[in-house]
Order: sequence, then C-alpha cells, then structure tokens
Amino acid sequence: MTQTTEPTGVDVGGGEASSFDLTSQPWIRVLRRDGSQDELSLDQVFAQADDLRCVVGELATHEFSLVRLLLAVAHDALDGPDDVEDWADLWEDRDCFAPVQAYLEEQRERFDLLHPVTPFMQTAGLRTAKGEVFSLNRIVADVPAGEPFFSARMPNVKRLSFAEAARWIVHVHAYDTSGIKTGMVGDDRVKGGKVYPLGTGWAGGLGGVFVEGDTLRETLLLNLVAADTEELDFSAADRPAWRREPCGPGSDGRVATGMRDLYTWQSRRVLLHHDADGVHGVVLGYGDPLPSRNLHRSEPMTAWRRSPAQEKKLGQSPVFLPLEHDPGRSAWRGIAALLADRLEEGGGGEGPSRLRPRALEWVARLVTEGHLPRRFLVRARVVGVRYGTQQSVVDEVVDDRLVMPVVLLHGQDPAYAAQAIAAAEDADRAVRVLGDLAADLARATGSEQEGPKAAARAEGFDALDHRYRGWLSDMVEAPDPFEHRYTWQRQVREVVGRLGDRLIAVAGDAAWEGRLHTDNKGGVHWLNAGLADVWFRGRLAKALGDPDAPGCPGPGGKATVSVDDGPPGPEPADPTGTEHAATDPEVHP
Repeated sequence: MTQTTEPTGVDVGGGEASSFDLTSQPWIRVLRRDGSQDELSLDQVFAQADDLRCVVGELATHEFSLVRLLLAVAHDALDGPDDVEDWADLWEDRDCFAPVQAYLEEQRERFDLLHPVTPFMQTAGLRTAKGEVFSLNRIVADVPAGEPFFSARMPNVKRLSFAEAARWIVHVHAYDTSGIKTGMVGDDRVKGGKVYPLGTGWAGGLGGVFVEGDTLRETLLLNLVAADTEELDFSAADRPAWRREPCGPGSDGRVATGMRDLYTWQSRRVLLHHDADGVHGVVLGYGDPLPSRNLHRSEPMTAWRRSPAQEKKLGQSPVFLPLEHDPGRSAWRGIAALLADRLEEGGGGEGPSRLRPRALEWVARLVTEGHLPRRFLVRARVVGVRYGTQQSVVDEVVDDRLVMPVVLLHGQDPAYAAQAIAAAEDADRAVRVLGDLAADLARATGSEQEGPKAAARAEGFDALDHRYRGWLSDMVEAPDPFEHRYTWQRQVREVVGRLGDRLIAVAGDAAWEGRLHTDNKGGVHWLNAGLADVWFRGRLAKALGDPDAPGCPGPGGKATVSVDDGPPGPEPADPTGTEHAATDPEVHP
C-alpha cells in the first residue's frame, strides 16, 4: 500500500520557506514491490528498504547518484562493515539499517536543503560578482542544451519543488557538464569573471556499475563493500560531504579520502534560490576538481583501463583511468570489461590491462566464501553518460542491465568467464560478416555501402541481444562451459544465417545481375548476389566453425572451407566494448 507523509519540516515565514529537512520530508522517488511509486524521506527509505524494489529517477543517472548517496549514509552510519563476517550479520538481519535513524537525527541540520549556513550540498552566500541568478536549466539535465523542444519541460525550467530540486542537487555534483562557468566571488581561480573547464562531475567520468538485488535493502547491502577487501583502500579519515566543513566558493585542492568521499564528492558550488512555493533559480560554479587517474583502489563502481599514453606523459606506471561505457554497445557486448583482470596475465608483468568493477569482485568474494549461493545471479546495472562538444553538453545517457551467474566472477575457475567473453566475440564476428554481406550486395548494384552495412549490423545485434542474455543466465546450470558456448555458436549461426537469407532475398534484380568489382588484392570479379552469398557462407563458417564443413575441429573451432571467401574484411571487433577508448580522454586537471 502506498504510504504518504504530511509535510512537517517546511517552515514558512515572511513568504519564504526556511527549512526543508531531507531526513523527514519525502523527496526520493521509489518503486515499491507491489509496482506502485512513492516519494519518501531518507528516514523512510532506510526503514522501508525491504519493501522497496528500487530507487527511481527522472534519468538513470539520478538512480546511480542517489544509490551512491544512500551507500555513503549506510557506510557512515554503520561505520563499516569491517569484514565479511560483519556483512553476513547485516545480510541476515532484516532490521540491519536501524542504526541509520539515530545517525540521521545527529546529522539532521546538514540535511536541511534550505539551511541558512549549511544548506545540503550547497554553499551558503554563493554569488557572482554581478549577483546573477541563473535558470534552473543549469542543473536539470533532461533539458537538452540547444534542443529544448525535445523536452517535456520546453523551453525553460522556471520552478522546481523542493523535493525535485534536492534530487537535482545530488545529480549536478555527480554529472554536471564541463565548459566555461561564471566565476564566484572568493574563488581564486576566476579569470575575467570566468572559471575555465575543470571537467565533469566525478560520476560523469565513470562507466558506472552497481549490483541490483530483489529489494532496495539487498541492493544497498550487495554494494556495501567491507573494509577488509584487499583490492580497495579504506581510511579512518574517510567521510561523506555532510561530515566535512561547509564548502567555500573555491577549492582547497584536497584529494579524495575513500568511498564515502567519492560517493558525495562536491564537484560544484551550488546555491538554490527559493520562495515559499519552491525553487526558482540557482547559482552554479566549479567546486573541487578530481583527477581521474589511479583511483581504482577507492572507487568500486566502474571498470578501469591501463593508459599507456598517460603513463608516458606522467612518467609513471601503471596509470589506470575509468573505463567509460559506449552508448552504441549493449552491456553484453562489453562483458569483457565486467570480467577483466582475473583473465589476463597482465602487460609486462605489471598487472592486467583492465580491472573489473570492484563491486563485482566483492560479490564474487561473498559467493566464494559461502555467504551467497554459488548459483547466485548477479544483476549488473550499467549507467553512464556520453558528453559532447568538449564535455559541455550531454549527448547520451547509457542505461542497461546484465544478468549473469556469479560463477563468471570466480577467480579460481576462469573457464566460464572466458567462454562468456568468447561467445560475445562470436556474435561480434558473425554480425560483422552480416554487415559485409550487405556491403557486397550494395557493391553489386553500384550503391553506397556504409548505410546498408550499418543497418544490417544493427539488425544483427538486435536479433542476438535477447538470446545472448538468456544464454548467459542459463550458464548457471551449465556443467560444461565449452559445450554451452558451442550451443551459442549454433544459435548465432542460425540467426545470422536467416538474416543473411533475407538480405539476399530482397536484394533485387540489379544485385543478381551484378557488376565488375576489383577487390583489395587487385583481383577483378563479376560481383553479384550469388557470389556475395557464397562469400557470406564462407566467412560465417570461418567466424563460428561449421559442424557440417570438412575440417571443423569441434566446439569453438574454426572450419576449413574451400570457397572463395572474397576480399579481406575489416579488422576484428574490439570485444571489450572500448572502441571509443583507443585514445585517452582528457584527464581532469
């Protein structure tokens, strides 16, 4: 049953609200287990966490930033867990978040959105030299910059409720864009009234990953990493934003102290302008910049990649940078990034070239040590942002889920993970072959090739998407990972083969008639739909292995075929989902 709370913490005097207590006032949107939606206070979220399915938001990035906020509260209120045994006690205790209530009572003043001295995640008295108050468009990320007519809020956000403004305050610290910003009085970085680009919010540079449970309580606990985790550093000095001195308009250049700090990192200086009815304006400037390199021992919610370019530039090794998501690739196509490092021998004896998210490493440990069942299915939630035009606008938001058996994360038995990655590579190769067929058919008619090729590849990945996810989930019951992958190859061969048949069937008379074509080796062919079909079958057999072809060595093997397989195709796909990361992004100064 949906529960509601009457407002009790909004004081109004002289026509202006003087308080909005986030510990008691509803502001976090949630989905209940019965499917209904509600808006709850921080107190209520923790008290009812076992009856809630998840946090919901205007954008997936809202959910990611709010889950991190809740984790910072939980870690700080519980001051732990210290080790995996402490965590197991929490997992068994249905009332494990009871200490959070007393903690929030102690911190209540710092959770007041409108407090005159310490407003929640804001800087009291923040102002520009000219006293400007900006449109709320600056913090509401679902109003596209320069494209307001594609938003339901078009063209401007004139007013927000206190509850929604609080959600956007959390979000702007995590995901605000970069670019030139108006300088604040008292900030020594101001030059000519401006502060020049210092990078996006911290979470904006991550390929965000967290583990989802059946309830919000499970989600929080599954991501509540214990302090004895070897792959992460923990410090007694680590504190969330509300247990630090209030921020001034500038930055003291400090470094992050740990997870609680990173989960609530104050990357911006913000101040809401409001009246009795809500928020009508904002002052927004740069806060604390944070270099993204080598924080892999503090930030568990992203994969990491070695950066040779940064190692050369900085003269140190290794240098790890967050591995961002590619909006053009589904999560399963980048599964190698989620399973990396334990499968690699490492480059030059200095460790692996990629590190999987430590949040997933933590869940693997829980299973290995017997606190979760071996057949536990991990629901990895993948969230990220692709920025455009020097990171000054949000181009796309990545939001995906991947359900996989925890056996894929076992360091002691890498065969399952290796076959899961290889299966994604099977799909990638087969879809590239399908794209080559579309390009050959276009060549046979003298038409432009890139459009048909891209469309065929998109159709191929779409057709395999649901099948791969189901195959991956079924791996939990597979006694032999190699045989399981062989089953997958048969599915891919069947699906891609049918799609190829369809392309050939609709190619038209001009494609069957064909035309002269010079291949990459200088050979001249009369290319038509018939020859394109022969090439397609040969390439597909090479990509997947064909059990009906002579010389096929069996599961996972490559067939030996005698057909003319045509001109060389493109380079193999990047199976890690990191094609966009071939060159390093700008590192925040």
